[in-house]
Amino acid sequence: MKKILTLFLALVAVLPVLAQNQKNNVADSILGEYLVPDAKNGDSKVRFTKNADGTYNCQVFWLAIPNDPKTGKPWLDFRNPDKSLRSTRCDQLYIIRGLKYDSKAKMWNDTKVYDPNRGISAKVKCKFTDSGDLEVKGTVLGIGETQNWKKLK
Repeated sequence: MKKILTLFLALVAVLPVLAQNQKNNVADSILGEYLVPDAKNGDSKVRFTKNADGTYNCQVFWLAIPNDPKTGKPWLDFRNPDKSLRSTRCDQLYIIRGLKYDSKAKMWNDTKVYDPNRGISAKVKCKFTDSGDLEVKGTVLGIGETQNWKKLK
């Protein structure tokens, strides 16, 4: 009987840890690199990373058209409303910071996505589709746009 009780207590102690690990595994499934389609301005690639506080950032690291054809220089974030950030290269921009996973809704949200093509930020929600793409929806004043980003690795 003592062995059964000990086994039961050990199991009860381990279950919350296992449940937390399962939640982290699901939340961390967003980590990796994605292709962001853009027929008008050229595709880009982004990378999701995890912060020490458990939130996620998304940074551009590749552009199909990296340089301005007129000047030959790298594209800069010239539409950024913060003038001090207008000299940031577009292939190095953080477009999402502090994204949180909502385990009840099974999606990432509670922050904004920055669109350098327009120079605006929008509320963002991200979730995986049945086909495995990351559905990224940005909304401003109830008006939204959705893109599907293909996971590369």
